[in-house]
Amino acid sequence: MKKITILLAEDHLIVREGLCTLLKMEEDMEVIGEADNGRQAVELTHKLQPVIVVMDIAMPLLNGMEATRQILQSQPNTKVLILSAHSDDAYVGLVMAIGASGYLIKQTAAHILPKAIREIVSGKTFFSPIIAKRMTYHEQKSRQRGDLRGAKVSHVLSSREMEVLQLIAEGKANKETAEELQISVKTVEKHRQKVMEKLNIHDTAGLTRYAIASGIIESSVQVTIVE
Repeated sequence: MKKITILLAEDHLIVREGLCTLLKMEEDMEVIGEADNGRQAVELTHKLQPVIVVMDIAMPLLNGMEATRQILQSQPNTKVLILSAHSDDAYVGLVMAIGASGYLIKQTAAHILPKAIREIVSGKTFFSPIIAKRMTYHEQKSRQRGDLRGAKVSHVLSSREMEVLQLIAEGKANKETAEELQISVKTVEKHRQKVMEKLNIHDTAGLTRYAIASGIIESSVQVTIVE
């Protein structure tokens, strides 16, 4: 029997170990890699070619949304299942617009994760019940109005700009950001300026608040504001 190969991308070690133990109990599944930040998740996906990536949405260095976007752009045959502590419609809409195949709330993931993986691998999408119920309601309302406005999500920032924004929000100085992304400080400054212009936010504290509100970083992350 050919097993479903899985990459686990989760920055909390205890959670990752728990998920790994859970999946190892499934005869048709195999965890072939683990990542503790978004950038590592992208690299390991390219290297290991898993069938599915189970992706935490709030990850250091590169958040789960941007990591998902990069993975699906370079590895279109790989499926991504999002894990999150948030069930907000905004989060769900963003990751589905990017191309994720499912969205699970962490609190209930242990009970339905194997089922979600099998459904997604078979070509379907899968959501935690509370999200699926809400999505059905919104879809019905949209049909009644004769539009699909609730499903539309615009991506203001480019992939690189999202990376720069996250590192700024995590308190990285321009030099540190340049080293992390392997680009020049001047290029970082240009991206930073572009991000501020696009978002109409003109200070680092504002960018950090935007990153937290957008789910790019967790509000519990300790950051240092670098002007």
